[in-house]
Amino acid sequence: MILCCGEALIDMLPRTSEAGEDAFAPYSGGAVFNTAIALGRLGAPSGFYCELAGDMFGEMLQDALADSRVSTDYAPIVDRPCTLAFVKLVEGQATYAFYDEGTALRMMTPETLPPLGDDVSALFFGGISLVGEPCGTAFEALATRAAGDRAIMIDPNIRTSFIADEAAYRGRVERMIALSDIVKVSDEDLRWIMGDGEPGALAREILRMGPKVVCITEGGKGARGITATGEVQVAAPRVEVADTVGAGDTFNAGVLAALHEAGALTKDALAALDNRVLRDALTLGVRSAAVTVSRAGANPPWRAELS
Repeated sequence: MILCCGEALIDMLPRTSEAGEDAFAPYSGGAVFNTAIALGRLGAPSGFYCELAGDMFGEMLQDALADSRVSTDYAPIVDRPCTLAFVKLVEGQATYAFYDEGTALRMMTPETLPPLGDDVSALFFGGISLVGEPCGTAFEALATRAAGDRAIMIDPNIRTSFIADEAAYRGRVERMIALSDIVKVSDEDLRWIMGDGEPGALAREILRMGPKVVCITEGGKGARGITATGEVQVAAPRVEVADTVGAGDTFNAGVLAALHEAGALTKDALAALDNRVLRDALTLGVRSAAVTVSRAGANPPWRAELS
């Protein structure tokens, strides 16, 4: 099982009522949640870990995970409210207003982390779950515990508007990158983490921190993957973009699903990853993401839609 560890929340997406009023409609979401959903739909063994609210929004999240064949064996239900994220779209780009004080996600602590069974072969981390406290400390502790014998992937998915203590957050991101076997970054995230420079050169600096594979997404241009021995670039399919919500999350799922299918989602295999397997992983990532951006909201494709 690939256990996706991070935020689950409700995206309140902008709509217009029949009376012409501005309104918001609730949709299950969260970057790591979206990756778990996309993994399940792509046919990979997907699990989700985050404490889930016992309120009506938490029930929506549980139902969405079940509908996409995602295991919630590691996701306890707690007596705290669900995080809400109000979304504003400007020219297809999403900005967010979060309400998460005292929520099921935000108040997670290292003391409540579950023991990992033999069913968990790899873990995925990222998103806003690494920003807040005490949940950020909890997810970092889980990654530290698991990194010795399980493959780890991180997508920091930087949201600068939520970062109150930049030095502390940068420290966490750098430590978790060092724990990871796969790092995925957008071109913007790469510059935020590493500074100015040519993306390939910056990615190689990340490799020197410990990871074995760096994946860079570059919007409509596609994605590239870089290892110590090679570099692969794949183009993105041309589609009419509805919005970009969930695109990077779906890409992550495509990469993980393809690596799992190839038997390459282990620490040893990732350390010796060849360009063919990496190309296949990037290709499934960009093909899956292209479907997601072609329709409104974070709605990843089922595997049958890609055939």
